[in-house]
Amino acid sequence: MNNELEIDRKAVQNDLERSANFGMVDTDDGIGRTVLTGTPANFAARNYFVDQLVTAGLDVSVDAVGNITGRWSPPECDDSADPVAAGSHLDSVPEGGIFDGPLGVYAALEAVRTLKRGTQTVDRPIEVVCFTGEEGTRFADGVLGSSVATGKRSVEDALSLSDGEITLESALEDIGFRGEGRIDASKWDSWVELHIEQGMLLERAEEPVGVVSRITGTTRCHIHIEGEANHAGTTPMHDRNDALAAASELILTIESEAQDIANHESNSAVATVGSLNVEPGAINVIPGTATLDIDIRDVKHSSIDRILQTIKDACESIRKDRGLSVSIKTPYSIPPQPMTERVRNALRDGSERLDIAPPTLSSGAGHDTMQVADVTDAGMLFARSRGGHSHSPLEHTDWLDCAFATQVLTNAVAKLAGAE
Repeated sequence: MNNELEIDRKAVQNDLERSANFGMVDTDDGIGRTVLTGTPANFAARNYFVDQLVTAGLDVSVDAVGNITGRWSPPECDDSADPVAAGSHLDSVPEGGIFDGPLGVYAALEAVRTLKRGTQTVDRPIEVVCFTGEEGTRFADGVLGSSVATGKRSVEDALSLSDGEITLESALEDIGFRGEGRIDASKWDSWVELHIEQGMLLERAEEPVGVVSRITGTTRCHIHIEGEANHAGTTPMHDRNDALAAASELILTIESEAQDIANHESNSAVATVGSLNVEPGAINVIPGTATLDIDIRDVKHSSIDRILQTIKDACESIRKDRGLSVSIKTPYSIPPQPMTERVRNALRDGSERLDIAPPTLSSGAGHDTMQVADVTDAGMLFARSRGGHSHSPLEHTDWLDCAFATQVLTNAVAKLAGAE
């Protein structure tokens, strides 16, 4: 790797290896971690990150929902200019991997450290950002901190969110990361996030990085079907109000509709019933209630709308044909989000400086960037994932690919910040 802004690849690897220790879980294969928002593991991960920001000479601030910012504003730049921001998140899903989130956070930090070591000057400040609760495994369905930073959710609403036992506000206070104010992403000149691909397109293309063109839209539904629990042996089949049987029909309808759309309209369309809770849950009792959690995604809004309408129609049929009570809630709905051409060009230019011709690809997973892109210029860079594994201990990106991706990010941040 020969570049005028040469990163310290060992520094990035060291940061990621240290980050992997926080919330580490026992596993037979790979390296896993569980870092839920507001937990002791989350405190340890945040604390180490803040230490690295301070060591690098950045000014650190924490907002009311725990979003962390490290700001670098060298004397030669215009301190009043809108900053270039880069980063990701430190939380994980239960028993997740060590690269999803932390790679983007520590690559952004290394970009600033590299610029500080170099001789180039920048026109505007640079901010390294760690968002709270991107994964949505506690308190909210996801992208919690960035939804506040973009003004889509109020600070008060976010802090009042509960996991059933404790509010976000109390959890952040417990770990000492309940700050003040609110990051305002609309004040950023631009935003860029490095993330592992979580797929196999780059591996198949034999390319270390790819530039994201758009992020999939995501809608999540929570459906509750109310039947009647009764004795499995004494209740005739024609007298049953079986909530699970109704849920089964709904699940197969969702699968069929998503498959048809994927086959004929958009091959990126997916729909998943990822959670099913049945009560009372006894082998000799007809299920009285069934609760389903459904995740719908595509880069086309029309696909999401079609699947959602199919779900609503199927629920109406259950009401009419089976006489059951059905409720639908859709608390989480984010439309497909294109990336800004200016930031995409900076990432392409940063890749070409390393003689890399990065492919263009879409993101099937949601990220904080899809929130930020609503309020300022935004882009994403993907690093190659081995085997496409993600959200598991098998998640892995080779250290050399991490280095290449960090170098591309550094080049792009430098260009966006007007480095000369």
